[in-house]
Amino acid sequence: MPKVLITPRSFGKYSEEASRILTAHGFEVVTNPYGRIMTEEEMKKEIVDVDAVIVGVDPLNADVLAEAKRLKVISKYGVGTDNIDVDYCKVNNIPVTITRNANADSVADFTFALMLAIARRIVEIDQSCRVMDWSKKTSIGIYGKTLGVIGTGAIGKGVIKRAHGFDMDILAYDVCPDNEFAKKYKVTYVELEHLVNESDFITLHLPATPETTNLFSEKEFSMMKETAVLVNTARGELIDEDALYNVLRDKKIWGAGIDVFKKEPPEKKELLELDNMIIGSHAAASSVDAVNKMSLMAVENILANFK
Repeated sequence: MPKVLITPRSFGKYSEEASRILTAHGFEVVTNPYGRIMTEEEMKKEIVDVDAVIVGVDPLNADVLAEAKRLKVISKYGVGTDNIDVDYCKVNNIPVTITRNANADSVADFTFALMLAIARRIVEIDQSCRVMDWSKKTSIGIYGKTLGVIGTGAIGKGVIKRAHGFDMDILAYDVCPDNEFAKKYKVTYVELEHLVNESDFITLHLPATPETTNLFSEKEFSMMKETAVLVNTARGELIDEDALYNVLRDKKIWGAGIDVFKKEPPEKKELLELDNMIIGSHAAASSVDAVNKMSLMAVENILANFK
């Protein structure tokens, strides 16, 4: 009986259909026994005798994959493959699939929610009210402001569609611009520096690569408006966390909504003490709709590629 390891804790959480499909096709299903993202050593142990894996952000580097002698397919629960050694998989003929667009709407919703919550200081107001502090907190608006979208894949486009309803002026940066989409939604593609200088809200939607690591560091933060908001629901590697802490501590920008960190929870604990940042637990894709879609698509990808 072939065995499949499933590492994401949310897999099949709201429906048993995905697991039933695997069982019906003769798979033994093994789930993450740790209740959290696995370490490299834990992955080495769990992957030894599996034929397929549905993986979240747990490490699948070459050292881990070398232990998986029976592995025939990797199904990414999501779209980012930066935790997977894709080159190793190519050399060893292990297909790597993704659940393309399954969580795009959920992440776009969460991104926009963070923008609104930071701008209007929703969390601060809520926390004050809970201790009977009914004083008014001045906030900033979002309607009609300038939005900078860095990365215009499915999620970036989803954010743009939502911003269109708020009558925002939309700037975008992407090495592969979609000019047809830009024309339809009145998006202007610009250079990164121009976007950083001119945007009231900036949202990141890029994979983690050597080129995008620390894309936002001291230089970029120094170019942002003092009333600007930064949102990251993509990858923690995109932001220099020391520089982020400094700029928020010194109130050099309005605030930030950060759902992803280089290490989760973040190693820089001072970030957790800032009142002008809303922190997420890598939860942007964790909606019932997205979980169901990703679970089914991840299973479909295994069945389509299993040898």
